[in-house]
Amino acid sequence: MSSEPGGRRVVLWRHGQTAWNLERRFQGTTDIALTAEGVAQARRAAAILARLGPDAVIASDLCRAADTAAELAAVTGLEVTHDQALRETYAGVWQGLTHEEILAKHGEQYAAWRRGEPVRRGGGELETEVADRAAPAVDRAVSGLPENGTLIVVSHGGTIRTTIGRMIGLAPHSWEALGGLANCSWSVLGEHGRGWRLLEHNAGSLPEPVIGDDT
Repeated sequence: MSSEPGGRRVVLWRHGQTAWNLERRFQGTTDIALTAEGVAQARRAAAILARLGPDAVIASDLCRAADTAAELAAVTGLEVTHDQALRETYAGVWQGLTHEEILAKHGEQYAAWRRGEPVRRGGGELETEVADRAAPAVDRAVSGLPENGTLIVVSHGGTIRTTIGRMIGLAPHSWEALGGLANCSWSVLGEHGRGWRLLEHNAGSLPEPVIGDDT
């Protein structure tokens, strides 16, 4: 997708691959480490994101996000601020279950969530509650940026989706329309006259300038 000049930017970067990702297990707040491939993904992505000249990096304190952020810190020299508010959605008894096990044991609850209903998956957090803690953490970090500065937020797929939804003003039942992020892919929000605009989603390259009418 595209970018536009001026204004602050927020890059929301998902952590690298874990063993539970490969097994399609719901991680939630369980602290699962990166695989060797996950570390390599983080290193490759960090080399690209460093070209944005970021001014600040914040990250979930769960090791899969913290270790991903460390790869960017290594090439930029920036200090990473860790914040529990950026953790993945707590999903109670769903955590540690595979997708198939969730469907077998909690199929009705899963179906309600897919329909966009407010559901405490596994007895855990509502998506709006995740946004209630994560979006303000991003806002606080943005407030410390210089003019036209860039913030990198290293977090988790569900938390990133809810944070984007909140920041660009989508109704909660529509957040799932944003889709997921691949491991170590990112989304970019740009400051706009009406608030925040989604410039890129599930990207692995840097945004190109807008050339055309939609500026």
